[in-house]
Amino acid sequence: MLRYLPFLLVLALWIYAFIDCLNTPEEEVRGLPKVVWVIIILLFGEVLVGPVAWLVAGKARRAPVGGAAPAGASRGRRAEWVAPDDNPEFLKSLKENQEEDEKDDEALLKDWEADLRRREDELKRRESGEDPQPPQA
Repeated sequence: MLRYLPFLLVLALWIYAFIDCLNTPEEEVRGLPKVVWVIIILLFGEVLVGPVAWLVAGKARRAPVGGAAPAGASRGRRAEWVAPDDNPEFLKSLKENQEEDEKDDEALLKDWEADLRRREDELKRRESGEDPQPPQA
């Protein structure tokens, strides 16, 4: 079983580089056209030259999300994903939703209190022997 491990690792790297090359946008491919990189990966995959060349020289690598990058390095790229805790717009929407929910809760509480008072008054009238009003639908 161990003698197949090097073959499986080469195959895995070959497949990874091929799929990575296919999924990479054309503007992020360096050096050669994307089609040429695909051919290089497929032709020289068995000896690891193609996949390693793609991983080292073919794809433009991004700087780490929190890392230091040159000032103009991120221009022209789409915005990176931001965690909800770090997104001021998301936090603002949460605060607005919370304020709306509090207003709704206050109105609901007032309705419940009014209903409770009405039921208490009705119960007192029944206990005192007064003719209670028929229940309203």
